[in-house]
Amino acid sequence: MRVHDFQIPELGKVAPYGVYDIAANTGWVNLGIDHDTAAFAVESIRRWWRALGQKRYLGATRLLITADCGGSNGASVRLWKRELQVFANETGLAITVAHHPPGTSKWNRIEHRLFAFITQNWRAKPLISHQVIIQLIGATKTRTGLNVHCCLDENEYPKGIKVSDREMAAINLENDSFHGGVCVITRSHRSPLNTLEYNPARPSKDGPHLDKDD
Repeated sequence: MRVHDFQIPELGKVAPYGVYDIAANTGWVNLGIDHDTAAFAVESIRRWWRALGQKRYLGATRLLITADCGGSNGASVRLWKRELQVFANETGLAITVAHHPPGTSKWNRIEHRLFAFITQNWRAKPLISHQVIIQLIGATKTRTGLNVHCCLDENEYPKGIKVSDREMAAINLENDSFHGGVCVITRSHRSPLNTLEYNPARPSKDGPHLDKDD
């Protein structure tokens, strides 16, 4: 059995990106067929928000995301930061990302409460087509009420996109006179997580809001 995106040339490959809503015990999997890039990761979150999140949490103004420290949503990935800022500007949400420290990805609840059950549900079943994969993921349920939604993402996500210093300057704030979008990297003394906050770009007399722990 081949797993994840180990490609079979005649069938192509897939890259599942998951969102697990802890409060609702609901999973969302965006099934990509191209590269697993930061743009794909943010598009997966965007699709979850449009399909489920904004309807479930009417009037929400903030979104908290916990994520692994590496991969397409890694804490040091410039494209991840830029695309999250775009998403914050689109939705008006203040988005906080809390990254698990390196080597602790298994602390992420999505591993134990979503993907572990998806793996059990499709074990010993050949993943021979996109439709089969979507059906197997979407059929994943547990006795505690887990429901999983899955959609196919046929967009192309090219690798090697560079984010310039100028683009980063529009995200990372070091001057209170800047009135654009905000991404603040902090190291909390109260939590082992490293957090980043993205605020939608909007004018402010007092400058953008910052959450600082050090």
